[in-house]
Amino acid sequence: MSKRPLGCLFEIVETLVLTLIIFFVIQTFVAQPYRVEQVSMERTLEPDQYVLVDKLTPRFDDYKRGDIVIFDPPSTWAGGRGTPYIKRIIGLPGDTLQIRDGLVYVNEIALEEPYLYDGQPTVATGGEDQWVIPPDQLFVMGDHRSDSADSRVFGPVPRDRVIGRAWLRYFPLSTFGVLPTPTYPELAGTPGAGASSPAPGSPEASTPAP
Repeated sequence: MSKRPLGCLFEIVETLVLTLIIFFVIQTFVAQPYRVEQVSMERTLEPDQYVLVDKLTPRFDDYKRGDIVIFDPPSTWAGGRGTPYIKRIIGLPGDTLQIRDGLVYVNEIALEEPYLYDGQPTVATGGEDQWVIPPDQLFVMGDHRSDSADSRVFGPVPRDRVIGRAWLRYFPLSTFGVLPTPTYPELAGTPGAGASSPAPGSPEASTPAP
């Protein structure tokens, strides 16, 4: 009789350990929930909404223009304070990106950006208004351009600092839905219009949710 409680306890501990291992693997390599904290992605994403971040598919289907991504801001950016940011990819490796007359130009073509907060113009908030995006880096901006610290200030983000692609808004339930990636037909046929650099291993802000 004394062995049965010990056996039951062992099974419970074994189940808990296995559950923790599975949870760790999923959070690290597959998907992770994040809570949006600031206003830089309004009205696409509002503060206190929760999104599910896809860490798996970018390994074989690399980030595209228009994707919403979670990333660690550059270590040289003092405003980051170690908190992940959430922004939209606007420039891909090899792009020449310029801000002028309230618009974003990619390779001399003005982008159509219907997701912008109240259709507000885009202005250069740092000391530059033109960038050539280096290999393996991404130029990101918030949809609320007048209230977003982004690549206009700290420059393009190295790809290895990107945590994953936000693809599902799941809370509040009234906002549940997949986050669409916009298309940019005006860029069709231009270099770099489709995708960014190959994924490694392939043939403002958000915090991890509890």
